[in-house]
This record gives sequence, C-alpha cells and structure tokens, in this order.
Amino acid sequence: MTPLNDLMHSLPYARPELLLAAFALLGAVIGAWGGQKVFGLLSLLGVGVLVAAGAVAWMQNPSAPASIFQGAMVVDGVSVFAKVLISLSAAAALLVGADHFSRAGDRRFEYPVLMALAVLGMFVMVSAQDLISLYVGVELQSLAAYVLAAWRRDDARSSEAGLKYFVLSAISSGLLLFGASFVYGFTGSIRFDQIAAAVNEGAGGIGLVFGLVLMLCALGFKMSAAPFHMWTPDVYEGAPTPVTAFFAAAPKVAAVALMARVLYEPFGGMLAQWQQVVMALAAISMVWGAFGALLQTNLKRLMAYSSITNMGFALMGLAAGPEQGPASALIYLALYLPANIGIFALIISMQRNGEPAETIGDLAGLAQKRAWMAALFTMLLFSIAGIPPFAGFIGKFLVFAAAVDAGLVWLAIVGAVAAVVSAAYYLRILASVWFAPPAPALQKASSTVALTATLAAALSFPVLVLALGALQRWAETAVRMWN
Repeated sequence: MTPLNDLMHSLPYARPELLLAAFALLGAVIGAWGGQKVFGLLSLLGVGVLVAAGAVAWMQNPSAPASIFQGAMVVDGVSVFAKVLISLSAAAALLVGADHFSRAGDRRFEYPVLMALAVLGMFVMVSAQDLISLYVGVELQSLAAYVLAAWRRDDARSSEAGLKYFVLSAISSGLLLFGASFVYGFTGSIRFDQIAAAVNEGAGGIGLVFGLVLMLCALGFKMSAAPFHMWTPDVYEGAPTPVTAFFAAAPKVAAVALMARVLYEPFGGMLAQWQQVVMALAAISMVWGAFGALLQTNLKRLMAYSSITNMGFALMGLAAGPEQGPASALIYLALYLPANIGIFALIISMQRNGEPAETIGDLAGLAQKRAWMAALFTMLLFSIAGIPPFAGFIGKFLVFAAAVDAGLVWLAIVGAVAAVVSAAYYLRILASVWFAPPAPALQKASSTVALTATLAAALSFPVLVLALGALQRWAETAVRMWN
C-alpha cells in the first residue's frame, strides 16, 4: 500500500483524534481573539467534542484490529473501550471545572484546549503500535497535564504541584526512552508485532528484560503505582480540584490500557518475566496506598492515596495472565471511575465563605445540614471501598477472582488486607459526616456539580450493576482481539 493510500485508509479510523486536534487548534485561535469572554462557549463546546469523540470511537468498534498510519497505531476493541472511558470522564471533569472556574472568576480559555490536548495524547497512547507513537502519546498527555497542575499561577501550592509533576515526570520519560532503546537494540525493531516475533524467537535475553522493566517503571509513574507514586499526593493537593478530578480518572485509564497493550502484545511471550514485576507493583501499591491514607486529613491527599491503592487492584488484574487479567482490569476501571469523579465533584462543592474546604473535619455533621450531599458521599465512598451491592464491589470481586484463578492467591490476600484497611479511612470520613458535631455549614453546591455527583452515584448503583453483563461482554470481546 502506498503512503497516500495508507493515509486515505487511516483517516476515517482517526476521526476521534482528528476531532480533538481540530477543536484544540480552533479553540486556541478563538481564545486568542476572544480571551476570557469565550471561556464558557469553548468549555461547552469542549464537553460536546469530548463526548462526540467517545461516541465516534464507540461507533467504529471494529470486529478485527485495523492498523493505521503505516502500523504506528491500531483501532481495536481495547483502544475503543479505553477511549470511551477517557472521553466520558474527561467530559465530566471539564464540565464541573468550567462551572468551578466561572464561579471563582478564573475564566481562561486555555483550560478546555489543554484538556482536549491531554485527551488526544491519551487516545494516541491506547492505540500505540510502536515505541515512537507510544512515547509521543505519553508526552502529549504529560505536557498538557503539567500546565493544568500549575493552573493557579499566583498560588504557591499549585505552582509547586506543577513543578514537582514536571521534574519527576521528566525522570519517568527518561526511563521510558532508556527502556525503549534497550528494546530496540535487542530486537531490532520499534514495531510491536516485530518485537513480539523477536521475543517468540528468543531474542534479547536479560537485556530485553531490563528494557521492559524500565518501561514498566515509567508507566507505573504515569498511573501512580507505588513506589513511583511520590508526585501524586502533592499534585492532587496543590492542583485545582477539577484538575485533580481529571488526573484521578482519564490518565489512569490510558496508563492501564497502555500497560496492558505493552505487556500482552509485544511482550506476551515473556509472561514469566514481567509477571513478577507487575505483581510487585500491585502489592506495593495496595499496601502503601492503604496505610498511607490512614494518616491523611486533607480529602484530596486521602483520595491520592486511594488512587494508588486502586491502581494496585487494577495491576493485580493485569498480573493474572491473558485469560481474565486484562478484561478484569478494564472492567474494574469502568466501575471505579464514576464514584471517583463523583467524590471529586462533591469536594469541588465544599466551599465556605467563598473559600475551599478540603479536610475531613470540614465534613463534620454534614448530614444535619446537607442531607442529600451526605447521602451521595455515602454511596460513592461505599462503592470505592468495595461494599456490596455497589459497582466497586463487583470490580474488586472480578480482579480478585482473576488473581485466584491464575494461582496468585498470596496477591489476592494482600489485596484483601488492603481493602479492609482502606475501608477504615472511608468509614472515618462517613463517621464525620453522620455522627460528628456539626461544623459551620458549607455553601450550597451548584446545580452542575450536584447533578454530576448524583449521576455518578446512580451509575455506581444501580445502573452499572444492572449493565454488568453487557460491560463484561464488551471488555472480554475487546481483549479477545489480541489472541
């Protein structure tokens, strides 16, 4: 196929990415002319574009993988599944963020543009089929994220968050490139299919393993897996809460989907080697996140440690092997995301005299002043904690079952201990909400934030519980395309 024919073949499959790129370019031009006056228009248009990109990706949903751009990217079931989750979670974060920044008087048109660019990078990540497209996707997402983390330039915490994220992420990018150079050197190719062929022929040896481990460490940084989590609590606390909500959702999906693709496509023949690394990352993340959160009083830092724990659960699914592992991890993320976004929407709504209120003590006696908000907190925290019958319980059950079926009983036991410890700090929040003496009343939440949190709670129970069968079939069909 000639380059021109390949381009014409590829463009229809790249419609979601082209839609995001067009919005980012057009938004930058409109924003440069209109300034803060077009913030609301661009934000609403951005939400629509993100939802449309997810819908276009979902409608593509090919029956067989479609290679595009001369094999640099692929459109298959896993990429479609991840793109839908990424676009919907990013749209929710942009919606509540636009409402929050409008009320705070911080109306800058760059916000929706940067969100679109970050999501574009994530779309490239989950469709990557060679080491170059993988790196380009990771860096495009990261560059936009650095700016979003440091959004409040006059706030020392926000500036610190952006600087820490940039410096530490630069190290992880170096690890990724260093590992990729080893992979290229020992296999002679950057293409995933050719790397897989070299692996199956026994190429590389210890040098290839070393390169893969470096790449896994870099991807562990992107998903906040311990011990590469050091940036997470500070960035979550310092970044504006809508940005934190975005960081806690969409990038996690992209990183897990990319790690699954790297493990099971080019390095599927090295399961015995990389499984040990992924199990270690999962165990350390679950334990460190669970016990680290016990010491936190700031809700955003607590949720940072919670995200570390939950990435450990997703990694436990990935470590379980090709039979159930990737599908269980994808389903876990789909069931985890709504509750996570809903909780951050509620944290955004926590305002007192125009100032953010972010500590557990600020929730004291909330049930007596804001009964509906207290009920939403309860449902969403129960889901993340894995309390039945909420969606989070089903997600944990699936990754635990995958680990046990794969013979990783010790890892499942570590996960069970982490889940019990995690329940302690979630219940500590609820004890403050329902039983502590009332703190001064919080301001009433905006209708946008209240609606987002309510929809998130409804998805956690009963919507996703009732739709579990369809979700499982979708994830299993997506992963089956790799075989």
